[in-house]
Amino acid sequence: MNEQRNWVDQAIAKIQADYQRSADTHLIKLDLNRFQGIDIYLKDESTHPTGSLKHRLARSLFLYALCNGNIRENTTIIEASSGSTAISEAYFARLLGLKFIAVMAKNTSKEKIAQITNYSGECFLVDSTEMIYAESERLAKQMNGYYMDQFTYAERATDWRGNNNIADSIFMQMKLEEHPIPKHIVMSAGTGGTSATIGRYIRYHQLPTELTVVDPQDSVFYDYFHGADKQLVISSCSHIEGIGRPRVEPSFISSVIDHMIKVPDVESVATMLWLETVLGRKVGPSTGTNMVGVLQLAKQMAAKGKSGSIVTLLCDQGDRYLNSYFDPDWVAENIGDIRPYQTQLITFFAD
Repeated sequence: MNEQRNWVDQAIAKIQADYQRSADTHLIKLDLNRFQGIDIYLKDESTHPTGSLKHRLARSLFLYALCNGNIRENTTIIEASSGSTAISEAYFARLLGLKFIAVMAKNTSKEKIAQITNYSGECFLVDSTEMIYAESERLAKQMNGYYMDQFTYAERATDWRGNNNIADSIFMQMKLEEHPIPKHIVMSAGTGGTSATIGRYIRYHQLPTELTVVDPQDSVFYDYFHGADKQLVISSCSHIEGIGRPRVEPSFISSVIDHMIKVPDVESVATMLWLETVLGRKVGPSTGTNMVGVLQLAKQMAAKGKSGSIVTLLCDQGDRYLNSYFDPDWVAENIGDIRPYQTQLITFFAD
């Protein structure tokens, strides 16, 4: 027993030391003259060591599991993922000397699969997203391992009251801005863990900020938000990798969300490509989804003559999608014709 406690203590210390070596992510202010008096910011989560917002989640999930006694020396970690969480968990598993297996759909980007294996993780690919849950549970039982289950534990593994979580970081970084308390924070949902953290933080600190969650077209979250049916399931899966789900995940807490917006895939990808021209670098498709919501809210504020700030997330690096969302042929086949929306964006900001 003492040996196991000693190993857990050392594992937690390694994760905490890794965190201590990390800097906070930058808050980028966009220069969009089209919206006078409305400031737009991107919290750049792509600069984490594993390149995405999910680095925070993976760290929290490991600490949560270690403190609950679910991970011990030589425990095999299994996770169901669309890729980014698995990359980050593979990083922490290697840090602790643990075997890691990611269960993902076969259509996960090749770049994500390569990054998982680069961190010594293994990839178990299944035919569809709906299969990842059952296969993860089966593998965990078969190997006497631990199924991390981000879709259940994401909302409770992070301290939502503060402790430099993403919400705490955003509000601290906004303190010296012209509009320090954002009118809106906009984000997309995969597990729902980050929206739960931000929504709870806003309420706990009695802030007037409104949380808007944007949902891709093939996802149940938007319909669940409006209908409260936890049994909602759809046969199709989101084409915006990393966000949207075919079922209502346990970590998606709709009661802390103020508004939801449904975003067509063609708008997400068109906005992702437009944002590259603004930033001078590539971002992932979920960031495009986020920006669709931001632009809608900014237009509404401008129409009402209101000023203020809007914050959203730059979720991950665009280099993970070079063979998919940045390939025009792939986009035409899997997403559709994005050219009308690209023209709308160019015209709107050139006017």
